[in-house]
Amino acid sequence: MTPRRRVRTAAIVAAALLALALSACAPGGEVPDGEAPAPSTALPDGVTVELQQGRSDVAARQAQVVVRNGTDATLVVGPVEVEDPRFAAPIVRVEERESTIGPGRTVGIRVQLPDVACGQDASEDAGSTVTLDYTLGDAAGRASAGIEDPIGFIEPLHVRDCRAAAVAEAAHVSFTDFDPSPPGEPAALMLGIAPTGRSAVLISGIQTTNLITFEDGGDTAPETFPIGLEVRGGDTGLTEVSLPIVPIRCDPHAVQEDKRGTIFDLEVEVDGEPGEIELAASEDLRGQILTWVADWCGFGA
Repeated sequence: MTPRRRVRTAAIVAAALLALALSACAPGGEVPDGEAPAPSTALPDGVTVELQQGRSDVAARQAQVVVRNGTDATLVVGPVEVEDPRFAAPIVRVEERESTIGPGRTVGIRVQLPDVACGQDASEDAGSTVTLDYTLGDAAGRASAGIEDPIGFIEPLHVRDCRAAAVAEAAHVSFTDFDPSPPGEPAALMLGIAPTGRSAVLISGIQTTNLITFEDGGDTAPETFPIGLEVRGGDTGLTEVSLPIVPIRCDPHAVQEDKRGTIFDLEVEVDGEPGEIELAASEDLRGQILTWVADWCGFGA
């Protein structure tokens, strides 16, 4: 080996040893810039997590990873991912950002729920695992731990979505049209049922919402409007059902703050099992219905 090559080799070895020494001396698990934190098996002591879904999260199909910092240092949380076998993909945070959580503080990190994985166990025993990148004071890392669903929203969500998938396999069900009415008279909301021919379902009825009820000519409005349409395998063609609707309330803030007034529960039966699925009006129909409610109640523009 020539003297020049010996000097170059020695320099490379020295640089590698220096880098190794600096890495080994990083205090408190601090991660050098540009490197991904190494995974660990537990959250830092004093840090706890829960998976929750509030009413305002439902329409956007979101939830929150609620992180409590019970330590004396500032906690910064970066990427968040929740794995659960009841979902077809990981649950990830809505925005790619960092959340700073002061000592003794709690922050809800909003996450997006993917499609469910039908055929999987819907029970709470299926379990969820959260993985998050964090810095806590001078320390940094990637922690993985089990995460609880204290209000139990995942199990009914999984069951409801899989039931909706089974209904969609048998028929395309949607609101197809809306005919407004003058005050005091029912409007007509059209429910369209188009069989796919692939399987069977019974459309039993449709329930009122917090804003809309049904007019059947009687003294009291029914909570469920009966439909009783049986779709059989091999059926084709579109069936439309006219739903006579009227507002259930006329206070202006009920319309102005509405979030679920045009989301109906459809009663169905799949393979002999009764249940419900949610059926929402499109954004266009929702706007038409809310405008009609305001005019019907006398506070429209």
